[in-house]
Amino acid sequence: MASLPIPNAQAQAHSQQLAQLILQKIQQAGGWISFADFMQQALYTPALGYYSGGGKKFGIGGDFVTAPEISPLFAQTISNQIAQVLQLTQGNILELGAGTGKLAADTLLTLAELDCLPAKYFILEVSDHLRQVQLETLQKKLSPDLLPRVEWLNTLPATFNGVVIGNEVLDAIPAHIVHVAPQGLCERGVTFDDGFKWQDQPISQKNLLESVTQQNLPLDYITEFCPAATGLVASLAAMLQHGIILMIDYGFAAREYYHPQRNQGTLMCHYQHYAHADPLINVGLQDITAHVNFSSIAMLCEPHGCCLAGYASQAQFLMNCGILEIMSQTSPHDMARYAPLAAAAQKLLSPAEMGDLFKVIALSKNIDEPLIGFLNGDKSHTL
Repeated sequence: MASLPIPNAQAQAHSQQLAQLILQKIQQAGGWISFADFMQQALYTPALGYYSGGGKKFGIGGDFVTAPEISPLFAQTISNQIAQVLQLTQGNILELGAGTGKLAADTLLTLAELDCLPAKYFILEVSDHLRQVQLETLQKKLSPDLLPRVEWLNTLPATFNGVVIGNEVLDAIPAHIVHVAPQGLCERGVTFDDGFKWQDQPISQKNLLESVTQQNLPLDYITEFCPAATGLVASLAAMLQHGIILMIDYGFAAREYYHPQRNQGTLMCHYQHYAHADPLINVGLQDITAHVNFSSIAMLCEPHGCCLAGYASQAQFLMNCGILEIMSQTSPHDMARYAPLAAAAQKLLSPAEMGDLFKVIALSKNIDEPLIGFLNGDKSHTL
């Protein structure tokens, strides 16, 4: 922990302001809040939370790099999957939490080339700051005829046809931390004593208790459960009439997620390209994430009339969607253009980078045709 960069005075003042607000919440709640509540405040408090405040989050000079930031190659490749579904549904695109807007811009540019543009590219974004960043990105990259297709939403539409996409969205949804303690099943929350501190309490939420009990976890096991993530996907599934929900994130199937050896959970923080596991410091200045339990997402299909249309590693999905064919359009002899492409592909596909850790899951409704992204190497049976 000593090796983390020290925030400058302005950042420390910002963090202190947010810490005071969270302390008030803890006091109002009687001295303890769940970690999910703490994470919600740390990431999403208006103007102060990590995603709601200013500051550079993504890319070089930010805290982490997402796939769309690495290269347009990512958006160009998944656009082949999006185009397939748009042709079947004549629908639109809805992106959740659009980061810098780079995925939206590159996807629209690619779909224009494929002659498969949707009438609308909707973005549901909770952060006013990121909406502004997205608008600036799109204004820079899109022509005046493409820009009007983009529309920001404050809430989910009642019904939707087309493609719903979320890249690294589910991992940033506030998760509950549970601890299988000698005295019984506990929820790990946050208290304040000369700084934020961990404190366990018996699990009080009935649905959380049921989910934890079902997993039959060993003693002294610590892990995360995220009812809010499954709640979001359930809302998307209820909204969807004809099309797919495509989620790209890091995570595992349940049996790997709750493996006996993963007994400290998956919680991670990212601060200026350093990864560490202490979410109670630098509040508002660092990202806090938990890996996704993809089995819990797959289980939502049946109650909401969806089908599990595919589950694969990011590398397999991108290969199926034609990443190598897209790369082959640039000559390897043109080093100035080919070298960055090859470096980006390495990051996106390599098992040591994003290729295996990141997974892609698709839920579909009223789509009979197999999705191209899962034609080979579909691992749905592991969920």
